[in-house]
Amino acid sequence: MPSGPESRQDDLARRSQELEAKLAARRPARSEEDKGSGAGGAVGYGQALKLSSEFIAGIAVGVGIGWLIDTMAGTSPWGLIIFLLLGFVAGVLNVLRSAGMIAQPGSPSAQDRADGPDRN
Repeated sequence: MPSGPESRQDDLARRSQELEAKLAARRPARSEEDKGSGAGGAVGYGQALKLSSEFIAGIAVGVGIGWLIDTMAGTSPWGLIIFLLLGFVAGVLNVLRSAGMIAQPGSPSAQDRADGPDRN
């Protein structure tokens, strides 16, 4: 077997092709959605912005209603405290609904969808 530079280059090229084939076989197949450059990052940032704004909006509305009730009724600081807590709970529920962790109000439950409309 000749050990010249040409045989080494041929051997290196052959081994490189074998390695690429093995790596390609082990990599998971990427869908067309995943092949876009940077598209996954932008979607993730958008989802994070949506969830955080829904959480903050729930708290802000609770604080606003509590402050309004305290101003009108003179119950300071109890209205603000109670509605701050209610706003926090509402914000958490909004985030869970948006993330798909709990069902939307008025939508059929997962059990109803699994059973189908033919169940007697």
